[in-house]
Amino acid sequence: MAKKKNTEEKISEALNIEPQVVEGEIIQREPREIQTGETGFDLKKDYRSVRTNLHDIIDRGNCAIDGILQVASEGESPRAYEVAAQMIKTVADANKDLIELHEKMKKIRSDTPQAQRNVTNNSLFVGSTKELQDLVKTHKKEIDGNK
Repeated sequence: MAKKKNTEEKISEALNIEPQVVEGEIIQREPREIQTGETGFDLKKDYRSVRTNLHDIIDRGNCAIDGILQVASEGESPRAYEVAAQMIKTVADANKDLIELHEKMKKIRSDTPQAQRNVTNNSLFVGSTKELQDLVKTHKKEIDGNK
């Protein structure tokens, strides 16, 4: 049974040249220690980290899509187009995740005590008009005296 040739072998055979092996760059990252604040997590730092990672995923995905589409157009392989479609969907999902991250962060910020500082207390005075005027006069004297 004849061995099925991949795209590189077909191109090399058609051009009558030796196939070249191209190796990608391997990026190794050092493990980092996660430092926590007094509350157990630093919300802003985590937000920036997740946001940076999503942007990195989107950028790398866009580069991968360009490469996959180039391979698909050269080889005209249905599988290559299928992979390109999956990659496009993955990048679109990463974009949606980025938007959801912003919405969640906005919700978290609105739930913090800073947004709840404006408290309105409706007070009710029970008494006569004369008693109310006397109360206002005494408080006005106190306020004027503190200036």
